Amino acid sequence: MRAGEYRFTTIWRVGAPLPAVWDAIHDPARWPQWWTCVERVIEVEPGASDGVGALHRYTWKGRLPYRVAFDMRVTRVEPLAVLEGEACGDVEGTGRWHFSTHGEATVVCYEWRVRTKRGWMNLLAPLARPFFKWNHDYVMQRGGEALADLLDARLLGVEHSS
Repeated sequence: MRAGEYRFTTIWRVGAPLPAVWDAIHDPARWPQWWTCVERVIEVEPGASDGVGALHRYTWKGRLPYRVAFDMRVTRVEPLAVLEGEACGDVEGTGRWHFSTHGEATVVCYEWRVRTKRGWMNLLAPLARPFFKWNHDYVMQRGGEALADLLDARLLGVEHSS
């Protein structure tokens, strides 16, 4: 893997019904209302009725003193199963949400395969990689906690890997 390339996987286990979890994730315009690390989501283009083709502009803020902004175009929607999009901006790559159930829990797996496009990030990547991972894991941990709060459910577990 090159210096500015990252592969992150996060798994949330939430004690909430799959349709409720799907509805929350499938509606990114509402994310800033419940996910504190999402500062802004602007719908640039609406896309089809299922969301394919929709373009949203995101601004994210973790614990480190910088923001990440990118556009994400929805490329795949399989209701209650998969959401996928292509990012361009401060990062470029693919984000993919997988949804499933295990007993009473909804399992959400997010895969983020990106390259950083900001010069300072690429320059610092050999040394800063562990900090970028830590920041990403923080953002995703907060997202799992916030989703559970939104749905009045328990967050049963969070796993991070890279």
